[in-house]
Amino acid sequence: MTQEATRVAPATATSTSTRRRGKVGQETTNWPLMVVLFLCALTVLLPLYVTISMSMKSSAQSVDGNALSLPAPVDLSGFARAWELTNFPVAFTITTLVTLATVVGTVLLASLASYAIVRNWERRLFRWSFFYLLAAMFVPFTVIALPQIQLTGLVGLANPVGVTILHIMFQLSFSILLFTAFLRSIPLELEESARIDGATTWQTFWQLIFPLLAPMSATVAIFAFLASWNDFMMPSLIIADASQQTIPVVQNIFQTQFSSNYNVSFASYLMAMAPAIVVYIFTQRWVMEGVTQGAVKG
Repeated sequence: MTQEATRVAPATATSTSTRRRGKVGQETTNWPLMVVLFLCALTVLLPLYVTISMSMKSSAQSVDGNALSLPAPVDLSGFARAWELTNFPVAFTITTLVTLATVVGTVLLASLASYAIVRNWERRLFRWSFFYLLAAMFVPFTVIALPQIQLTGLVGLANPVGVTILHIMFQLSFSILLFTAFLRSIPLELEESARIDGATTWQTFWQLIFPLLAPMSATVAIFAFLASWNDFMMPSLIIADASQQTIPVVQNIFQTQFSSNYNVSFASYLMAMAPAIVVYIFTQRWVMEGVTQGAVKG
C-alpha cells in the first residue's frame, strides 16, 4: 500500500504542476484584454497619425478626401504658414509662462496645505477644510464662470495672470487629495527625530518632508501641466486681449478663419500638441509611480 501511494504521489504532483503551468500560460495570454487595449490604443494613435500625415501634405493633397494616405511628397510648408498666421511664438510663450507658473504654484500650495491638513487632522478646522476642498472638485467651471469673469475684470486680472491664478485654484482640490494620501504614509517618527535635533516646522517640511514628496510632486506637476496647457474655456472667457491668448484659443480662432487649408490647420494642431505629448512621454513613469504609491500607502 505504501509503494502504491509512493507511485501515485509523483504522478499527482506532476499533473498538478502541469495544470498550474497551463493556468499560468492562460493568464499570460489574455487575448480579450489585449484586443481591448489594442482598440483603446488605436483610438489615440489613429487621430495622431492623421494629424501628422495631413500636416505634411501640400494644399492639393490635403483636400483629396483621403486622410489616411501618406504624404507624397512630404511638404512642410504648412508648418511655416501656420507659424506665421497664428503668431505662434507669442502664443507659445504666453502658454508656457502660464503653464509653468501653474505647475509651480500648484505643487507648492497643495503640498503646504496637505501637510497642514494631515498633521492637524484631529482639529476640526483642518478636517473640514479638507472636505471643503474635496467638495470643490464637483463644482464645474461653467457654473461659476460668470462671477469669475466679473471678478477678474473688476480687479484688473482679465489677462494671463488671472488665468494662472484660476488654474492654480482649480487644481488645488485634486492635488491636495493626492498629496494627503501620500503624506499619511510618511511616519511621524521622522519628524519627531528632526524636532529633537532642533528643526522648526518650516525646516522640517522643506528639508525632510518635501524631498520625500518628490514622486507625488511629479505626478501633481504633470496633471497641472496637461490641464493648464490644454485649457480652452478659461482663457477664452477671462483674457480680454486677443493678442494675449493661449495656444488653444489661438487654434480655435485660426480654425474658423482658415478652415479650408487642412494642411496648415493640422500643422498648427501638431505644433500645439507636441509639447504636451513630449512631456507626458518622458514623465509617464512618475505619473504611474506617484498615483500607485498614493493609492497603496494612503
